Amino acid sequence: MPSETLSEDRAGDRLEEGISRATAALLAYQRQDGHFVFPLEADATIPAEYVLLEHYLDRIDAPLQQKIGVHLRAIQGSHGGWPLFHDGAFNISASVKAYFALKAIGDSPDAPHMRRAREAILAAGGAERTNVFTRVQLALFGAAPWRAAPVMPIEIMLLPRWFFFHLSKVSYWSRTVIVPLLVLMALKPRARNPRRIEIAELFRKPPETIRNWIQAPDNSLPGKSFVALDGILRRVEPFAPKSLRQRALARAVSFVLERLNGEDGLGAIYPAMANSVMMFDALGRDDEAAATAWESVRKLLVVSPDRAWCQPCVSPVWDTGLAGHALAEAGHGVEAAASAAWLAPLQITDIAGDWAMARPETPPGGWAFQYANPHYPDVDDTAVVGMLLHRAGDPAHQGTIARAAAWIIGMQSRNGGWGAFDADNTHYVLNHIPFADHGALLDPPTADVTARCVSFLAQIGHRPEEKVLARAIRYLENEQEKEGSWFGRWGTNYIYGTWSVLCAFNAVGMPREAPSMRSAVAWLLSCQREDGGWGEDCETYAQAPHGRYHESTPSHTAWALLGLMAAGEVAHPAVARGISWLLARLEKNGEWPEEAYNAVGFPRVFYLHYHGYRLYFPLLALARYRDLRARGAERVAFGF
Repeated sequence: MPSETLSEDRAGDRLEEGISRATAALLAYQRQDGHFVFPLEADATIPAEYVLLEHYLDRIDAPLQQKIGVHLRAIQGSHGGWPLFHDGAFNISASVKAYFALKAIGDSPDAPHMRRAREAILAAGGAERTNVFTRVQLALFGAAPWRAAPVMPIEIMLLPRWFFFHLSKVSYWSRTVIVPLLVLMALKPRARNPRRIEIAELFRKPPETIRNWIQAPDNSLPGKSFVALDGILRRVEPFAPKSLRQRALARAVSFVLERLNGEDGLGAIYPAMANSVMMFDALGRDDEAAATAWESVRKLLVVSPDRAWCQPCVSPVWDTGLAGHALAEAGHGVEAAASAAWLAPLQITDIAGDWAMARPETPPGGWAFQYANPHYPDVDDTAVVGMLLHRAGDPAHQGTIARAAAWIIGMQSRNGGWGAFDADNTHYVLNHIPFADHGALLDPPTADVTARCVSFLAQIGHRPEEKVLARAIRYLENEQEKEGSWFGRWGTNYIYGTWSVLCAFNAVGMPREAPSMRSAVAWLLSCQREDGGWGEDCETYAQAPHGRYHESTPSHTAWALLGLMAAGEVAHPAVARGISWLLARLEKNGEWPEEAYNAVGFPRVFYLHYHGYRLYFPLLALARYRDLRARGAERVAFGF
């Protein structure tokens, strides 16, 4: 049924009561020191890999693994396998890992859920059709030969920067995952696997008989050329001089040790952290570095009395910044200031991380996504935190904000946009190498990240005619889709991207009559569902229609409303219907339910569910609606 538009006589009371309940619910999650951190969930891949890591090391925590088994069984899809996001399609790589993990935990292959999974995997081509990272995992357990993986010589560590492939030319997440993986691929260790778990039943052909493991990620000439190069390297690699190999190995280990990052882990992301654990084990190291790497992985676990799973990383800076904006909008300036005070000292000012390879003259001044990750701050977090510090109005933050702005300006790419972690990370030819079948090797500029940088710089006083902003605005205008939306690289998807850009255009004072604003508004209005809310399928990163889903979600509804309000549409009936939808779905405890995944790690490959989005984004939308109506204003006062 269509949602009922708020009547004038009840709108104020319902809105105030909803904001009050939602604020109380959010504040219940705030830690004593002012920060927030919510669970960050991915698909079955990460918890399955964690199970297999324990078996690789023979450090099996049986009670914990039973709890992870509960989680893996619960998220199995009706198609028999495991999807990449809630209610998603079958994915063969996630399914093979989940099946492998459940068998390692002790599930019988004859159990109904295992039989269904096995039938789905074989129908999809078998385990031989999994992606590169899965085949590497299988090789580590002896379930597939090492020739199932593309050749990645450890000598990569010694390549000069002018060479077509160099670590500086790939994204931060690729860099931190690849380096310890190079060591593993050079040493080719075998998992201890004390229970001798095998998964030969998932292959349609015996793995040792398969000859076409290495295929181009696409059918392009570069892709075919790199496959041919892989064949040449496969023949040449065994003849590499031992001295050269040892020097490359030492450099890889040095790279990891320099960035080990304490118990926050290498790159502060699970794949890199797990690879570092296996790397130390393969090298026979049982020292403090190895112990620290193992503890960093364990800290990613989410354990409840009857269920457990492993996060891909943690998101305290992002959660705290976003929750702080919601609290400030709701009128809780003291609590928002506490969040700002917690964030300010986390600014990275003493380490020029990997980003400095492209921008050596830029002084550091960013924030990382996690509690600590000093080599890898990102401009998205930095912009969100910078806007919150500016909004807090504490003069003590002025220098911090200025350093953040200088770093963001220095990180602008040549095309006017911003990537998340690196500048000009646009070596697209590398997406054709066999190792890059996941399509996420690079970190190029994107509209959503660029929009956040524009919002921050405009909020703190930079003018749209200044070179930095003028170039960024042109980039955003050029990135607009014909339908009026913008792609959302880090949030699902076009609704997220469109909200982000409309906030930026509002911040620079773009007239609401501007064609780009009008077409974006029209597109958002066209996506509103009959019930008054908005939703978007993660399949929009593939071929699904943009801005559509089979149900409305709190996150998407909030983003659409915030985008419309940023475009000056606070009085539009669609906004009132969306606000009504949020209020109607608010539960007694002040929270909104949301099962759908609302973000993306790598489009088409790795998706995320931020458990905090359902709390702070709807609150931000409700509070902003109240503020704009109370002031009779059409323009949002802040960049976010």
